[in-house]
Amino acid sequence: MAENKSSGTCSFLYTLFLGLEYLSEYSSGNLPVFSAKNLQIVLPLNTEFRILLDLELNITENLQLSKIEQNQVSDLSTFLLMLNKNGRLQNLTVSNGQLSWECLLAVFKIVWQSTVEYFTVDDTTITEFSSEPLHDIPTSVKALVINNAKFNNYLFDQKIVYQSFSDMNIEFLTIVRTGLVHMVCPSKPSQFTYINFSDNALTDSVFQGCNHLTLLETLVLQSNSLKELRKVSAMAALMQSLKDLDLSKNLLQYEDNRDKCLWGEMLVKLNLSSNVLSESVFWCLPVNIQILDLQDNHISSVPKEMIELNNLKELHLAFNKLSALPGCGHFRGLQLLNVESNLVASNSSEFLQSCQNIRTLKGGHNPFMCSCELRPFINLEKQGSVEFVGWPDLYTCDYPQQLKGTPLTDFHVSEVACNVTLLMAVVLIVTVVALVAISVLCICLDIPWYLKMTWHWSQVKHRGWKRTPEHILKGIEFHAFISYSERDSDWVKNVLIPNLEKEDSSIRICQHERNFVAGKSIVENIIDCTEKSYKTIFVLSPNFVQSDWCHYELYFAQHKVFSENADNLILVLLEPIPKYVIPSRYHKLKALMAKRTYLEWPKEKSKHALFWANLRAAIQITLPQNEGEMQQL
Repeated sequence: MAENKSSGTCSFLYTLFLGLEYLSEYSSGNLPVFSAKNLQIVLPLNTEFRILLDLELNITENLQLSKIEQNQVSDLSTFLLMLNKNGRLQNLTVSNGQLSWECLLAVFKIVWQSTVEYFTVDDTTITEFSSEPLHDIPTSVKALVINNAKFNNYLFDQKIVYQSFSDMNIEFLTIVRTGLVHMVCPSKPSQFTYINFSDNALTDSVFQGCNHLTLLETLVLQSNSLKELRKVSAMAALMQSLKDLDLSKNLLQYEDNRDKCLWGEMLVKLNLSSNVLSESVFWCLPVNIQILDLQDNHISSVPKEMIELNNLKELHLAFNKLSALPGCGHFRGLQLLNVESNLVASNSSEFLQSCQNIRTLKGGHNPFMCSCELRPFINLEKQGSVEFVGWPDLYTCDYPQQLKGTPLTDFHVSEVACNVTLLMAVVLIVTVVALVAISVLCICLDIPWYLKMTWHWSQVKHRGWKRTPEHILKGIEFHAFISYSERDSDWVKNVLIPNLEKEDSSIRICQHERNFVAGKSIVENIIDCTEKSYKTIFVLSPNFVQSDWCHYELYFAQHKVFSENADNLILVLLEPIPKYVIPSRYHKLKALMAKRTYLEWPKEKSKHALFWANLRAAIQITLPQNEGEMQQL
């Protein structure tokens, strides 16, 4: 607050707000002189309080009047006429009022003859319409803004309204959020240099064939109902001075017929963001364009064949469907490229070769594949020749899965992995070392023994090669051979065998303690028992996987599965076996447990009956009687 000017005046203020809407008493002539640069007044609901006639503004430049009614228009006229003598008012805003078209025209005429240069009509309802147009009046007004005007009656000659606005002798015209569906061409050469018709309902027919907007430099048609880019380009071609055109947030499309569109030669900035354009749009662009915004469309690539855009400096392609960084073959002067939030996984060789002039790159929020191909892209940032906007927070790996979320600054891949020649040399050395290591491991892990056991198995199997399917049970003497660890022998001898054999001897079990033949090697006994048994039961437990002989029995039993295409393995899980307990050489057991259904020994006695029923059913079969062989064994 500055010093007081004189008695009866307020101290100097920058902004003053007077809410007089509910003023109950007022005596004319009692208002002070307001020394505020910005003054906002909400007029009284009681229109008999003629506040406007008592306003005296000496330094006010910006005045906003809210709640103005029709019967206050004459007071506004008187106020502005008095202000013309010694006032400094430049910006006038009328808001939240209700005016007829006739009164609105009267306000325009008053303002047009005042010192006001920038006039705004905000949130105002037009109640009644007449057929009177706004006549051309010389004025000092430069800009008119009509924002969020409402119409409560649409039965009027709309052409009069459109023509009144299009023939205004001002430089800047803004009509936004009014539901405007059309605008006619000025009836004579226009003084407009800036027009903004955002957030309306204009179609492709706006300004078609209009030759009187020759001074227009900026046209904003954002958020309308434009559909055909070719028609819009034909409209812009007649605007000889047009430099900046905003067509964002429409429904624009362009069919790929490779016919060039017509544009004005002066057009250097074009905003086509948030439409439904595909890559075919690159055949319908102004040749002299310098700033091109194609964000939020359906563009999946930049065609290698397109019109030359030699003057293009900025290209915005964020929020599209690009899978790779585009090349700059047709716009080699490009300095800023925006490809944020696309599907870019890696750079392309074409980008590195042709986009030498790029100084700023916006490439964050892309699913980068962290591989050798990405190294040149990361090196661009390290070299400092290109500014990566949002680096490093917005640049992370998306593939492979183990690197997901890793910043590109933390991604490192060795030269060996990306250099084929060096990689081949390393692979050769590693192969030689690996062969030596494998040879040592074969000796340490007794791999030759496994080969010897396989040879023994093939010798035993040689006798059965000529068997026919109908003699599949020939030579089978036992229902099952039981393989188990000695540490689990108590359960096998006292629980498993008694419950399977019982007193009726309907099931014959082969057990190594009572059925192995003295004089034969253990390997030969194992092979004989598996050959003479219809099934082989493996009692699995942590003890089992620690027994080498159990491993051999599993090895030979599985060979029988593959050689005879038989299903002779039964897995009984006596105790849970954690995966980390199973040695790596038991890969067959891991595979069997992953693919085969096994029976688990239940701890609850109530479930034992079902367990025995399932196990007996799995091995129950009628075997041929061969008492002589049984006695021999």
